Amino acid sequence: MSYYKLLGLSKEPFSTSPDPLFFYESRDHERALTNLMIELRLKRGLAVILGDVGTGKTTLSRKLYQLVNAQENFVCHMMLDPVYRDEEMFLTSLVRNFEVEPDTRGPLMLNLKEALERFLFHKGVEEGKTIVLIIDEAQKLNGMTLECLRVLLNYETNEFKLLQLVLLGQMELHAKLMSIPNVLDRISFKYTLNPLDEREMRQMIDFRVRHAGYRSPIPLFTDRAVRAIHRHTRGYPRRVNMLCHKALKNLVMRNKFAVDEQMINQLAEEDMRQGLYWMSPAPTVVA
Repeated sequence: MSYYKLLGLSKEPFSTSPDPLFFYESRDHERALTNLMIELRLKRGLAVILGDVGTGKTTLSRKLYQLVNAQENFVCHMMLDPVYRDEEMFLTSLVRNFEVEPDTRGPLMLNLKEALERFLFHKGVEEGKTIVLIIDEAQKLNGMTLECLRVLLNYETNEFKLLQLVLLGQMELHAKLMSIPNVLDRISFKYTLNPLDEREMRQMIDFRVRHAGYRSPIPLFTDRAVRAIHRHTRGYPRRVNMLCHKALKNLVMRNKFAVDEQMINQLAEEDMRQGLYWMSPAPTVVA
């Protein structure tokens, strides 16, 4: 039997997989998601979400993808690992994922670009659809791929952009965009995700536990344990999930009823000794 079933749970509450069902909308995440949906509906073009490792960008991208796919007249594709050797490989990936059929005669690169242009105008103008490309781990984009995306953002009518591009990446993405003025000045919306404060982290833990099926009025984490979790993780969602997961496993192994401060401190110290856990840097804020 899985450990979480012994605690009265139907699912694992603190998986690090980006499951949209366990997406907790913090203040930052709610603002980012709401603004992204507005930008997409208005067809503004380029939106950028920044954040340090573990701030919830990937989970946000999955939730956005889920919301977009539920909309009528939206065509959406997501790139998870945007590392490409050259422009041909990148354009070929776009063509395949949007199910575009390029001409097989003549120069390949020209055919790929013309096929994408025809696709954007056909879907966006003739059929009135909104074409969305979401790129996670966008800090991995190189100058070549950013230039390709810049060209695609040039396709527009008098009223709107034909491609809606959402980039989600670590803080170094900001430096890359700053070095390419022709991309930087196309950003319609930019937002930075920061770690959770203690109140929001507490709400996230409760949300995940309850969403996993916990119905007992007795909290699985004491108040002092929650404060210790925030102290050790500084509110980075991924690290919170990792520490809470280990705490619940220990709860079962030790046959205890609630995670206390002592258990959290011991687990954090063990992780630090093994080099598996470290204090997070101070939040980085980009205007």
